[in-house]
This record gives sequence, structure tokens and C-alpha cells, in this order.
Amino acid sequence: MNSKISAFAVRKIYAGSRLCAFALILTILTMPVNFYGQRTAKPVLHGKHWMAITGKPLAATTGAMIFQKGGNAVDAACAMLAATSTMWDTLSWGGETQALIYNPKTGKVIGINALGVAPTGATAEFYKEKKMKYAPEHGALAAVTPGTPGGLLVMLAEYGKLSLKDVLEPSIQMAADGYPIEAQITNIIEREKKRLKEWKYSRQVMLPHLGQARESPVAGEIFRQPDLAATLRKLVEAEQEALKKGKNRKEAIYAAYERFYKGDIAREIARGTLEEGGLITVEDLANWKVRIEEPVKTTYKGVEVYKLSQWTQGPAMLQALNILENFDLKGMGYNSTRYVHTIYQAMSLAFADRDFYYGDPYFAPAEPMGGLLSKNYAKERSKLITMERNDPTIKPGDPYPFQNQTNPYRNLLEKWESSPARRGTGFNQDAVSRSSQAELDKSFYSGTTSVETADAEGWVVSITPSGGWVPAVIAGKTGIGLSQRAQSFVLDAAENPFNVIEPGKRPRVTLTPTLALKDGKPFLAFAVQGGDSQDQNLLQFFLNVVEFGMNVQEATEAPNINSFQMRSSFGAHESRPGRILLADSMPPWTRSELRKMGYELTFEERTSGPINAIFFDRVHNTMWGGSSNHGEDYGIAW
Repeated sequence: MNSKISAFAVRKIYAGSRLCAFALILTILTMPVNFYGQRTAKPVLHGKHWMAITGKPLAATTGAMIFQKGGNAVDAACAMLAATSTMWDTLSWGGETQALIYNPKTGKVIGINALGVAPTGATAEFYKEKKMKYAPEHGALAAVTPGTPGGLLVMLAEYGKLSLKDVLEPSIQMAADGYPIEAQITNIIEREKKRLKEWKYSRQVMLPHLGQARESPVAGEIFRQPDLAATLRKLVEAEQEALKKGKNRKEAIYAAYERFYKGDIAREIARGTLEEGGLITVEDLANWKVRIEEPVKTTYKGVEVYKLSQWTQGPAMLQALNILENFDLKGMGYNSTRYVHTIYQAMSLAFADRDFYYGDPYFAPAEPMGGLLSKNYAKERSKLITMERNDPTIKPGDPYPFQNQTNPYRNLLEKWESSPARRGTGFNQDAVSRSSQAELDKSFYSGTTSVETADAEGWVVSITPSGGWVPAVIAGKTGIGLSQRAQSFVLDAAENPFNVIEPGKRPRVTLTPTLALKDGKPFLAFAVQGGDSQDQNLLQFFLNVVEFGMNVQEATEAPNINSFQMRSSFGAHESRPGRILLADSMPPWTRSELRKMGYELTFEERTSGPINAIFFDRVHNTMWGGSSNHGEDYGIAW
């Protein structure tokens, strides 16, 4: 009798334990996001006085050094930009810099446009005669003029406190004495060594072990760049000589600017570029200039979101927010099927407009930004979203009526197709080889870095620099790797009449820093690397904070979706309508529902993108830093 009772009791206890386990799982799955979101791989970074976050630990340390010298957030950001460029953190000194700065003295957000331009001779006809559909991905013919040095010098002169000598000291030390290079970049150099060997000065700098089995540096090896150190010292020399002549701090920094773009450095850049078959002339360098701009903005649930204008892809995030404002995202549930679908469709609508309407605002024709950023236009676009299936045929809209104009490109718009298979790129949606798909993925995620800084005085800086990544042509004995950004132009107005390459013009780039204000005060500063995925990830990061109440670290690590429906800004400008990247953690029922809705699913362990961000806690007057666990990004605060 006792044995029977015991057996019954055991079975009952076992059944009860299974029921409890099921109930526990169900409870966890239905709990608010912030319950399970608290288990982040990295802790939140807290600071009272200053914060410095960027793509490499050594570069973050550089920012800390500048803050300790008494510099403000602009000084620190410039030093970090210099360090990341010196470390080839997916960019070089010959790349481009895009920045937003909050000035606490005026309460305004400032845009810095330090994007290079197409050089003399870089016309659509020039590349077409070479049987190219786009400017090349690599080599001297891919280069636009260097922008990062000018951007750094203008930001420092106009808004910083310290001297150029102070700000460049860490980078000069890294270039001259060397620094222990990290595995990520050494492996890229080794992988790209065949191409690097084509260019004389790149070969000399990047491959110190020519003839050996491994010709690139190895992780931890001291990597020296004497030519770059000499170039940076010339900038400091120009500043110090100007100071000795009685020039003030600002004028002395601009003396360095003049030497880079109009002096001996410019002459060597032009000579070295010509030697490798490029087009950049001394006149191109002398005529280029940094532009200080007013950024574009929108509002979302009481938050003002600022982006650089249509020479970047930044306004696409603002357009997406305007569209999504018409939906109850929080009610859908974080990363539910309906939420994922709605985000994907909104991004498809916004990025289709990007692909057709964005370009250099300093060149005719004028982009219809008033219409594109109109809330009424967004409301009409939102009506195109159906909840049943993905729409692979989404096209650019017509924003002109929303700024009381008639579309002069209606004939091009009617012929525009979303699928590259229909526009003659040779891309076959039904038979994609693994290698071609890998190249498309690589182009979509072409990397860069980001720099986020803030200080107790109220200065806030968000930068997304890029260009001159490995493999880059190094221009002569300057140590400066040239940008590859010309590939982001198009050669045919049928694709985008605003972004056709011509000398002196800026390409429409993916680089997109972000600042958000609430009640007129800084709320968030955030940016990410990753080519065409940048504003996709930043959009979802922002919604993670505003809609789902995640803290800044949770929001940087939370899994995002990525779409490939927009046209790549690189390579062959391909697209893949319906293709979607999901995190491995996406549950099976959501996967099944998305497949039924016409999506082609791909998966990765981490899909947040290497987002860096700062949240401003107005209750306690402190700063919260977030840095995704997706890459090698790192932050320091005090």
C-alpha cells in the first residue's frame, strides 16, 4: 500500500513539476522586455563629468587622455577620430567625417559635412568608357578627396578648447613609436594582401613581412607608420609656427588646414594618387572645403531626432519614424511578427526614397526634402503597408505635391524597379551563388566606426567617420589611405538623378550620426558602423529606448532585423527584396509566420550592429553609456 501511494505521489509531483516548468517558461516569454533585457554582455557605463565611446579601446583611452588634459567633448572626439584613423579602424586619414555637435552655449545642433568630392575628370562618361557600371570598389579611381583632416581641424578650431598639438599627440605617438595592432585589422590586411601589393606605398606600410608565409603584422606586434607620423607632425608644425607669429588658437589651427589642403601635403597626395592611376589634383584639394550645416530633424513622441541632410542616408531614418508614428508599435510587442513586418515595410518605403531622391544638396537638381520629411507624406506612404505579406515591389513615392510642386522626374519614377534583376545588373534572384550572396552581404555591411562623446558643460558629439579602409591606396609618402567612396555615386540618372557622379560633387553616403533632444536638452547620442544597415539598426535602437523602455546598454545589444530590399550603396548596388536578417534567438513560430508572408530568412547570432550611444539622465544629471557586444567598441567615463 505504501509503495503504491509513493509511486502515485511521485507521478503527481513529476506532472506538477512539468506544469510549473511550462508556466515558468510562459511567464518569462510574456514578461516585459526589460525583465530579460537586463542580462547584457557588457555593463552600462556611468559617468558624471565626461564620456568617451568608440570602435577601439585604445581610441577610447585617447579620449580619456584629452578629457584629463582639460579638453571638452569636441577636443576628445577629435583626438578619438585621429586615433581611429591612425589605427585603420575601418577608415584612414584620407576618408570622410560626418558629425553632429550639440552646442550648450546656443542650444543648437550643428552639422559637420567633411565628405570629399569627386575629382577632376570623374564623370559618368569617364567610367562608362572603361566599361564600368559604377565607380570601382578599390583603387585610386575609387577615391574622392580626403575629408577627415579638414573635418577634424574645423571642429577643433570652431568648438574645441585645446591646441592641435595636444589633440594629435596620442596619434603621433602611435604612428611614430607604434602601437600593438589588434587581430581584427591584421587579419583583414593578410586577407587583402594580394590587392595591397598592387600599390607601392600601401605595400610598404601594410606588409612588413614581405616574402614570408604571413606578410601582414600579427596581433600584438608593434605597428609603425613613419610617413603618417611625419604628415601629422607637419600639421602641428604649421600650428606652432602660426602661434609664434602671433596668430590666435583658431587661426593657428586653420594654418594647419591650409598646409594640408594647399601646401606640401596636398602636393604629395596629388602626386601619389596620380602615380597609382588616380585623378585627384592639387586644385581639387585646394577647392574643397568643410561645410558647417543645419541638420534635418523630425519629432517622434515628443523627441526631436536630428540627422545630417540628404548627402547622407540619415533622413531615411527620419522618414521611417514619420511612417511608424502611424502604428501602435508597443502594442504589437517587441520583435513580434507584426512588429518585424511593420518595421521592414517602413524601412523599405523610406529607403526606396533614399535610393531615388538623395544626393549632394550643393548641386542641382534640388532634392525634394520638404516633401520627403512631411508628416502628411509619411501618412500617405504608411497606407501602402499591408499586414498580410511583404511587398517586394515597393518604389519611391512622389513627395513633390507635399511641397506644392510637380515631380520633374515622373517618367524616371514610373520606370524605376526595386529588383536589380529587372534593371540589368546580372543579379538573378532565383539562383544566387553563395559567393555572390556573400559579396552582397559584405557590401551592405561595409564597415566604419563611430565616436560618441559628452561632457559636464553640455557639449555632445556624434561622429560616423569612414573611408580609406583596408585595402586602401596610400597616397605617396603621406601615409594617408585614400577613400573608396566614389562607388556610392551612380552613373545613370535613371537610378537616381540627384546622385550622378561629376567633378566637385559629393556622393550620397551611408554615414549617419544621430542626436536626439527632449525638452530642448540632449536625450540620446548614437551611431553605428555597417554601411546600408546603419539607419536600420539606429532606428530600432531608438525604438528600443522610446517604445520599449530599454536602457542604453540593453538597446545597443538587443537583436535587430536587417533588410536587403534597399539598393546597396556599394559595389554593384544590388538589392534582394524580401530577404531579412534575424537573430538566432528569434522563436520558431515567428520564423514560420514570416516565411508565410514571403520573407527569405537568414540568421546570425548577433544582429544589433556595433552601436555606441550615450543617454542623458536629467533626473540625476548623469550620463549612461552603451556599447554593443557586436564588435570591439569600448567606452570610458568619469
